[in-house]
Amino acid sequence: MVYKWHNSIKGAIHVGSHLGDMVEPSQSKSNLIKSFFLRVSDLLNLAMSTVEKIECAVIGAGVIGLAVARALALQGREVIILESEDAIGLGTSSRNSEVIHAGIYYDTGSLKAKLCVQGKLALYDYCESHGVTHQRCGKMIVAVHDGQLEKLEALQQKAEDNDVNDLIWQDQQTTLAMEPALNAVASLLSPSTGLINSHALMLAFQGDAESAGTMIAFNSPVLGGAITDNSIRLDIGGATPLTLDCEIVINSAGLHAQRVAGSIAGFPPEMVPGTFYAKGNYSSLAGQSPFSHLIYPIPEEAGLGVHLTLDLSGQARFGPDVEWVDKIDYEVDPAQGDKFYAAVRSYWPELPNNALIPGYSGIRPKLKGPGNPPMDFVFNGPAEHSIQGLVNLFGIESPGLTASLAIADEAIKRLK
Repeated sequence: MVYKWHNSIKGAIHVGSHLGDMVEPSQSKSNLIKSFFLRVSDLLNLAMSTVEKIECAVIGAGVIGLAVARALALQGREVIILESEDAIGLGTSSRNSEVIHAGIYYDTGSLKAKLCVQGKLALYDYCESHGVTHQRCGKMIVAVHDGQLEKLEALQQKAEDNDVNDLIWQDQQTTLAMEPALNAVASLLSPSTGLINSHALMLAFQGDAESAGTMIAFNSPVLGGAITDNSIRLDIGGATPLTLDCEIVINSAGLHAQRVAGSIAGFPPEMVPGTFYAKGNYSSLAGQSPFSHLIYPIPEEAGLGVHLTLDLSGQARFGPDVEWVDKIDYEVDPAQGDKFYAAVRSYWPELPNNALIPGYSGIRPKLKGPGNPPMDFVFNGPAEHSIQGLVNLFGIESPGLTASLAIADEAIKRLK
């Protein structure tokens, strides 16, 4: 039997309304998020006991957690999202290139390849139906000398193996006709690559989830828990601690997913993979970009190289690089951007001196450290650990944003 939240709590938290219906003209959506939802610790003051029962808890309010909560709620389930921060998407979800990927680079047959292609199609449809700002701008993967042509050909073959069948091989003349500022001997044009406003996407997911009854609890970190005979118990921090007994828990805590899984008593520690942080720094271009497409070099270890992306207003930015770090720290060292000049000038020789401005950084949740091949997404569910109702999502890095809708569907499938 599923016990619903006490009526006093249900009346105190805002459930099932669109964000747009609550916004005053002078109020921003980000302020709305912080203002209209009570923390779990606030709810406790209205509760009749210190242990609450709920059907589904989703840990993390990034793009994956929001997509998962939305999918669960649309099935008619009772859902709460537990977020340690005071707003949605303050981690990896808002610190990336905001690119809709085609599915070119990933190992054939991998979850990354499968879910990226499925998710891309679903995401474009979702953006159209929900008015999420996006653009199919296309990208060019460039070979800057003849020695890279073989790698470019291999990428085209891998794309075809991954059911990405719209790539166009372009010789030097065609490449330079499209982007005259490039240094390239050939390129692959990916017309289905695009850009998206990631925060607008998360707000749309949030609105869908709320409309279906989802509750969101900010400033509510999961401190630990335990596997019991008939539930997954979560200990929630905050100003006033709370314990939740859940039938279903989806751990989509991103950079913290391994820590959360390891803090649940009764969960097999050998099932928790290692935690490695690959920081990526970005620089912005001072002035106007000469490019109308995204420009990507041949991929490198742990990333796709220092590529040129555009925001939806046409402003160019470069990155990310790969900097292995031991802790989560988003500070950008201005000196770190100096090495961007050589990387960018390999495909844009006319990049002016002093044209790059330190921007922002993000951290990729890696499952292996430097020198190892890229790992696939890991869905750690009952089939792996024999604990009913628990699915951990590990190593959800790029193309997680693109694949978010498909990842949500896959996570729910793994409950069985």
